[in-house]
Amino acid sequence: MKRINQYKKLFNVETDTDLKQLKSTYRNLVKEWHPDKFQDEEKKSIAELKSQEIIDGYHFLISIAPETIEANVAAYEETTTTSGIEDFKHKGLLLEVSFKDGTTYEYFGVTKNMYLKLINAEKQWRFAKRNIFHSFTYRKSKRDALVATS
Repeated sequence: MKRINQYKKLFNVETDTDLKQLKSTYRNLVKEWHPDKFQDEEKKSIAELKSQEIIDGYHFLISIAPETIEANVAAYEETTTTSGIEDFKHKGLLLEVSFKDGTTYEYFGVTKNMYLKLINAEKQWRFAKRNIFHSFTYRKSKRDALVATS
């Protein structure tokens, strides 16, 4: 949740925004913070870091945008209803679930208490289907895409 709020603040987004507005804001921020605009090496270095943060934030917000979720809902439903859980990891408020079909999804805002309930559930798959898969903001993991290209 911290990362979501950080990127929303960077892009000045109050709630969910449409992709067109997000793209426009992204372009303006990239122009403003492009490293080639700065002559001073220190400012150029700061601009490079800020540019990378803007790029990362844009890709992250695109991945959790309602339009992106809606466009990929069929594949997500297929994975979460037919494929079993291969593995899962929890760090902070992020739960990363790897499915047996090879896809990996990240769920944001999953508390340690909810994670412990998942671990201790008699049937983890059933618990996740009822309490996690459709209750938390999610996105397809970048790691999933990296494994596919390797």
